[in-house]
Amino acid sequence: MAEVQTDRPPETPADEVGLADETVRAVEAALDAGRVEEVEDLVDELHPADLADLLESVTREDRATLLDIIGSTLDPEVLTYLDSALRDEVAEKLGAKETAAILKRLESDDALEFFEDLSEELRVQILARVPVTIRRLLQEGLEYPEDSAGRLMQREVVVVPAIWSVGETIDYMRQHKKQMPQDFYDLYVVDPRYKPIGKLPLSRVLRNKRPVKIVDVMQEELHPVPVTMDQEEIAYLFKQYSLISSPVVDPAGRLVGVITVDDIVHVVEEEAEDDLLKMGGVSETDLYSAVLQTTRSRFTWLVVNLGTAVVASLVIGLFEATISQIVALAVLMPIVASMGGNAGTQTVTVAVRALALKELSGKGTRRFVWKEVMVGLVNGILFAVLVGAVTWAWFQQPLLGAVIAIAMIVNMLSAGLFGTLIPIGLEKLKIDPAVASSVFLTTVTDVVGFFAFLGLAALVLF
Repeated sequence: MAEVQTDRPPETPADEVGLADETVRAVEAALDAGRVEEVEDLVDELHPADLADLLESVTREDRATLLDIIGSTLDPEVLTYLDSALRDEVAEKLGAKETAAILKRLESDDALEFFEDLSEELRVQILARVPVTIRRLLQEGLEYPEDSAGRLMQREVVVVPAIWSVGETIDYMRQHKKQMPQDFYDLYVVDPRYKPIGKLPLSRVLRNKRPVKIVDVMQEELHPVPVTMDQEEIAYLFKQYSLISSPVVDPAGRLVGVITVDDIVHVVEEEAEDDLLKMGGVSETDLYSAVLQTTRSRFTWLVVNLGTAVVASLVIGLFEATISQIVALAVLMPIVASMGGNAGTQTVTVAVRALALKELSGKGTRRFVWKEVMVGLVNGILFAVLVGAVTWAWFQQPLLGAVIAIAMIVNMLSAGLFGTLIPIGLEKLKIDPAVASSVFLTTVTDVVGFFAFLGLAALVLF
């Protein structure tokens, strides 16, 4: 009998992580051919994260077809891994009724994370189809500031009174296992006013005998998170104190939720991605949005960059007569500006990271600025010797080599200085340094580089 050929991908090696390209191509081929059962077989064994990646990888048309096939059996966890830019599209395709049914099966933090990315129209339709308790949690969650602990926290918390013993705690968890969160690491001990007074890792519960009192084995050192704290501050708190979970408290100090380390992993990734995209003047939705929408979102950033380019051009215009007499200046001046810009970008990157991690304060700030200035000076001298020698040999003009060497030192020095001062200054002005630093720095290095090089040329060569 002849062997039947299929588009099924080969078995994924045990050490391969993530969604295989072969799987994406096989699903696309099956969708194009209308082989529904094969599509179901291909996606049936996928991890929710990989299925989310698959939905992101295929075209809008294939995504709609795929959701038609698997929508009724879709694992709720897929929604939590789905890119925020696609959540509204997926929810609209699934419909308000199906989306509401899926949200009911998610934990409160995951449900809110997905729900907040939906359009207002879809939110209203979904709220009308979920139980009152879930509706209240979603509505309350949206009242907290965006990217705050209130949006991030999980409402399902295992809470025990201080008067209980280890045995009573274990019995309680067993008797109420259906009400327990799917995954949790710590129990929280509260006083009669529902204020957290300690936490108890599950490992301590298991290691101690039943008669032992909870208060005798709990950890009293808590790092409670105010419900309005920004998620970036929370991520720093977890990193600083190596936390697995942390209680969230309202203004009165009462326990209202918990944030776990898996939430913080997503926050760190989101903040890093956000800073990276801001430095490039783009957004996370650019991959999936339409041409006109993406063009409009980038236009403002490009206008700002046009303004900086005009400023640099005006500086060049001041030395138009000088450039017309020595054509070599036009050939060489981009080198000075480019080297300063690259050196400044290196410094800005380090500065923005240090500010994000709160590594700059007091004398540490002055020490960082001084170090980067000295790095700029040393690199400036080294490249001045190199570029000056090349210029001398190229154009047979020792004075021209000296001019570009001095200009190189000046611009590299200014790159080191302003590469630190600009992000630090923006941070003090409550402006995100990841967004605006590169614009200001480019202006400084271009203007200083052109002015130093052309100004020195006008003084020395004429």
